[in-house]
Amino acid sequence: MAEDANGASGAEMKERLATELRGAMKSRERVRLGALRLLSAAVKNREVELGHTLSGEEFMEMARREVKRRKEAVAAYEAAGRVDRVEQEQEEQRVLEAFLPAGLSEEEVARLVDEAIVATGAKGPGDTGKVMGHVMRRAKGRADGRTVQEMVRRRLVG
Repeated sequence: MAEDANGASGAEMKERLATELRGAMKSRERVRLGALRLLSAAVKNREVELGHTLSGEEFMEMARREVKRRKEAVAAYEAAGRVDRVEQEQEEQRVLEAFLPAGLSEEEVARLVDEAIVATGAKGPGDTGKVMGHVMRRAKGRADGRTVQEMVRRRLVG
């Protein structure tokens, strides 16, 4: 069975999701329950699409997508002045982030960027794509792409 970076297989992650779902139902946590149900549906749909049970990494990719959707929704609701919806989306985001490995610190990302610049031989802003690809492969979803891109651009310009 394939495992994620934390050593959990897709089956173990799905079992954890099912346990959390039951807990949210019992405690009547409406927002948490809704977020977990959406993740569960996304996982099941992806399994049908691929024709196999998701690995731990594939499961986490689905969780990342759901977190990203919440971040995008927060931005849209903030722009529309819908504070009530912003809070709900942020709560859902926190619930879903529990299924992801801890993110890298700014120092860890900076170290990866510096290593990538050396490894790729990047000389200027035209090499941003090469450096980004190297960093994002090594970060494996634990670093925000925009943050990495800003850091890479600063390093390659300055």
